[in-house]
Amino acid sequence: MDASSLEPFLLPALVAGWFGWRFLKFRAAKARLPELLRRGAVVVDVRGPEEYAAGAAPGSLNIPLGELESRTKELDASKPVIVCCASGTRSAMAAGVLKRRGFNEVVNAGPWRNTLTDRG
Repeated sequence: MDASSLEPFLLPALVAGWFGWRFLKFRAAKARLPELLRRGAVVVDVRGPEEYAAGAAPGSLNIPLGELESRTKELDASKPVIVCCASGTRSAMAAGVLKRRGFNEVVNAGPWRNTLTDRG
């Protein structure tokens, strides 16, 4: 068996690995949410208003990704911020925005349904 015989499997293996990594990353973030919420974290949902209105975590704040730069003053940089969206892509971008603006503890929860947790 030479390396060229493995070539057809390379892309599928990479894709599967990427999805596995994303799953584990978001699972680890979800496990941290109760502790972060006890410490006063705010959940920021960066989806658009229509998406947010169709379903969102109770108590979350809707700041669409395109408005986040101009609305960071609505958030307390000394407290943890949990960002979410529909799939985790926009929330990853939002986490970068917040970190560049001086927020030290930003957690990308990925899909907003990951933030549905006991807030006690």
